[in-house]
Order: sequence, then C-alpha cells, then structure tokens
Amino acid sequence: MTRVLVVQHDPTCPPALFGTWLEEAGCRLDVRRAHLGEEQPSVRQYDGLLVLGGAMDADDDAGCPWLPATRDRIREAALLGAPTLGICLGHQLAAIALGGTVARREAGPQIGVLDVGWGCEVLLDPLVDRIAGEGRAVHWNQDVVVGLPPEAEVLARGPHGEVQAARLARTVWGVQFHPEVDGEVVATWTAVDAGGVHAAGLTAEELVSQTRAAAEELTDAWRPLAQAFARMARGRSAANGALWE
Repeated sequence: MTRVLVVQHDPTCPPALFGTWLEEAGCRLDVRRAHLGEEQPSVRQYDGLLVLGGAMDADDDAGCPWLPATRDRIREAALLGAPTLGICLGHQLAAIALGGTVARREAGPQIGVLDVGWGCEVLLDPLVDRIAGEGRAVHWNQDVVVGLPPEAEVLARGPHGEVQAARLARTVWGVQFHPEVDGEVVATWTAVDAGGVHAAGLTAEELVSQTRAAAEELTDAWRPLAQAFARMARGRSAANGALWE
C-alpha cells in the first residue's frame, strides 16, 4: 500500500476531498495533527508528503512550535525525492524550507472561488501537465510567496502577479489555493474568519453558496491533481519495493 504522510496544522483544515481522492487512488494516509503535538515521522517511512493549510503565519515558530519540524520534513522529502505537495500554508512552508520568502499580499486578502492563471510552463510539468486548464479554485489567504527558492518554477500566477502554484524543487510542489475543500469546510472558515470574509467584500452565505454551486467544477478540476500525485507516490512505492526485494 502506498503511504502518504499528511501534516495537519489546524482543526478546520483537514485533508477533506483531497484525502478522499488520494484514498480512492490507492493511498493510505497517515494524518499527523501537528497542532496537537503529534509527531511528524521521517519521510523515509512514506511514499509522499502532503502539507495542509492553516490560519497561522508560515514563520510563526513562537506561536506554532511544530512549524520548524514541518519545514524539516519538507527538506527531507526534497532530498529523498519523495513527491510533496503543499497547500496554502503548506505551499508557503515549502517555499521557506527550500530558501524562499513569504509576505502579505500587497493587493490584500483573496477569498472566494477565483481563477487560476496557469502558464505555459505546466506543459512540461510532471504533476500538473494533465490538469491545467481554465478552471477555478477556492482561495483563502492573505500571505503569498514573494521570493522563490533557487531553481523553482512558477506554474500559475494570480491577477496581480502573485504565485498561485509552483514547482519548488524537483519533487516538491505548492499551490496557494485550496483544491481540497468543499462547501462544508468553507462554512467553518466563515465562522472563524469573519474579518477575512468582510475584507473580501462578501458575506458568509455568499462564500458558502458560491463554493457549493461550483462543486462539480471544482471536483472536475482538482480530483485529477490528487490522482496525479497518487500516481507519483505509487511510482515511488514501487521503486522502493523493488530496491528492498
């Protein structure tokens, strides 16, 4: 069985749909709730690493003392060549871990079901080449990656040029948006981030409604990303199995 280590930072940011899609694709998830003090084991025990989102800043080590360990796991995964995907906060943590920088988005928070601006670089990317199109995704962030790690490649940009998706190392990817969430998850976010909702100029009801209305579109757009990640993890699992035989 292909094993994927999942690092969760926030009770309101579970693997959700992405976890379901990975399991459907033959992966077994080991979800470690880092915010509760659960250990983040060595990536050597796994075939892939998924780092989820959260409300905290990516460099808030004082308030979230598990973040250095998460960045260590990302660096370890990069060195091992283990497929790694960071979502929102996870994307920012991966960028910092590999030598990049994160800051507040100059245009302010971006929240809602918004376009993803894929670039031509995706045509040669082993993870997203099959899924890039004109689809939308749920966005909910105030920080963005402003400095990329060495040799990183931007795969998608937002309307103000901010990084929406990037290949941060040979086997490490990050997406600033949330391919994993549905209307139920968004409903929990509107309850805990009323300030963000107000800053976006929307109501909680509007955000939940637009997410639910786009459910089929979002599934069609992002289930293939989970499937592509699972294929890479299965490939690593098969290669490791051959080495161990």
